[in-house]
Amino acid sequence: MALVRLPKGMSETDAQADVTVVLPDGSELHVPSGSTVEDVAYEIGPGLGRDTVAGKIDGELVEKHAPVYDGARIEIVTDQSDEYLQVLRHSAAHVFAQALQRLHPEATLTIGPYTDEGFYYDVTDVDLDEDDLSAIEDEMDAIIEADYDIERVVRSREDAREIYAENEYKREILDDEASGEEVTFYKQDGWQDLCQGPHVESTGEIGAATLLNISSSYWRGDEENDTLTRVYGTAFATEAALAEHLEMRAEAKERDHRKIGQEMNLFSIPTVTGPGLPLYHPPGKTVLRELSDFANELNRENGYEEVETPHVFRTELWKQSGHYENYKDDMFLLDVNDEEYGLKPMNCPGHATIFDQSTWSYRDLPKRYFENGKVYRKEQRGELSGLSRVWSFTIDDGHLFVRPDQIRAEIESVIDMIFEVVETLDLEVDVALATRPDKSVGGDDIWESAEEQLRDVLESGGYDYDIEPGDGAFYGPKIDFGFEDALGRVWDGPTVQLDFNMPERFDLSYTGEDNEEHRPVMIHRALYGSYERFFMVLIEHFDGDFPLWLAPEQVRILPVSDESLGYAHRVKNALAEEGFRVEVEDRDWTVGRKIRQGHDDRLPYMLIVGPDEESSGTISVRDRFENEADEVDPDAFVDHLVAERDEKRTEPDFLAE
Repeated sequence: MALVRLPKGMSETDAQADVTVVLPDGSELHVPSGSTVEDVAYEIGPGLGRDTVAGKIDGELVEKHAPVYDGARIEIVTDQSDEYLQVLRHSAAHVFAQALQRLHPEATLTIGPYTDEGFYYDVTDVDLDEDDLSAIEDEMDAIIEADYDIERVVRSREDAREIYAENEYKREILDDEASGEEVTFYKQDGWQDLCQGPHVESTGEIGAATLLNISSSYWRGDEENDTLTRVYGTAFATEAALAEHLEMRAEAKERDHRKIGQEMNLFSIPTVTGPGLPLYHPPGKTVLRELSDFANELNRENGYEEVETPHVFRTELWKQSGHYENYKDDMFLLDVNDEEYGLKPMNCPGHATIFDQSTWSYRDLPKRYFENGKVYRKEQRGELSGLSRVWSFTIDDGHLFVRPDQIRAEIESVIDMIFEVVETLDLEVDVALATRPDKSVGGDDIWESAEEQLRDVLESGGYDYDIEPGDGAFYGPKIDFGFEDALGRVWDGPTVQLDFNMPERFDLSYTGEDNEEHRPVMIHRALYGSYERFFMVLIEHFDGDFPLWLAPEQVRILPVSDESLGYAHRVKNALAEEGFRVEVEDRDWTVGRKIRQGHDDRLPYMLIVGPDEESSGTISVRDRFENEADEVDPDAFVDHLVAERDEKRTEPDFLAE
């Protein structure tokens, strides 16, 4: 819930002059001063104007009544746009809130945004549990069936405060976010909610909605504030789309990395260790070690040198870097001998300090450092979730110190490395340019230059990308890559960030060809993002069925009886000599039971050996797809396995047709 205000970048002067806006194809359109997104759509064509549901201004989703300004990049959102689902879900959040207050008039509403998966609404002064959701859903269905018009209403700020005289949360929103004398409400069937939109035209456009679960939350996400009840839901334009989503959600539950992690003994986060502090068990550490070796190999091949920095620094370093003023609330701070220290939330200040310990010529650049560095961030406990959000995690960090003329080539090289990771693991990525946040360091010229250079790399490279307004790091803009998993979900992943500010703060320099001192540019990059979140993505993407090169146990040998144990161990030794992770299943089980257990343990390959195999010097091979072959030459199998592992193929393919 928010208020009507001038979009970012728009001044009062802008609102008084004719303006030129930029359309998605790069063309420019001149529109009268005071024009809205809807007006722009009608200028393009009457049909588009009639179909306009909302818009995007510089990548930010806005209502169709939002004013445009000179130089704004404009996109029109219709019911055929990807963003339409966000608008529809925002309206579904209002339908939930109306239904809740019909059944529980005592309920106090706070905020209710759309999310990637649906929507949620935080409420208080009402006692809800999972059993209450069905009745609320029924009431939502009635509101949708009634097809009420959703009307935008402009009210004075004073009137809004009177409406919310008994709602301290809405009053706080009014006090903190109001930038003008008027605010907007959205109204349906006499019920209304403070909101800047956008919304669909009527409740009937929400073809299907459901409530998913209830959890607790904190007002403004701060655990020092009031505890609220958060109700999650989702909505789609059709029942069929909702059914498909719920089916995918059920599959996602089966793929949940916490469930699979326990089944495969990969990791645990016990209460006794503290929240968000994972422990990696031997099988999980095996996967992480393989990922680390892969990243280290890529780094060395591309001219990076490995460095190491400590887990804790004096806060003087964090003050110099800017993290203290911008990140202090998310840092773990401690006093040692009357001096303040902080666990590092990022690795970059340490790398900048290493660079600063030497004298550099323009011939020495670029200088590329990498470190698998453990960092610590004090996330709110309610936001911690398995490996996706933790207090302690490892970044496959890299920092480059480059001349300005080297920026483009180095960013392109980083992107090539990221796509090598993506292609090796058979992933898809979404690409986005994240621009200057409200809380940032550095001047306007620096930020504009940095954003333009990143945009130029993306556009000249032919990448499809979105704009993420305000999502850049506090020291510079970035290109973000989101990993898309087997279920189509997108997770935060690699990043490349352009930083003109930290070299200034650390007074970094190199001697140029003109014999004068020059300031290097710093590039921050990660190929995975964090190992923890990337591990989570891979667990769920592969459903625990890791490729051979990542699998904690790559081959298991199943002797049909104790008489074949000797031959089983000879086969094991031949595989172990080639560096494979191989075990012999020597429990007193039937072969059928051993095979079932091997499938449950998600093994790429099982080898069955008995008297026939021993006498012929062969093996029987079975893969995770239940393909099998008898009388296989062990040497041929080992040769194939070496190739499959070293080429990092994503599926066991010895028995592939």
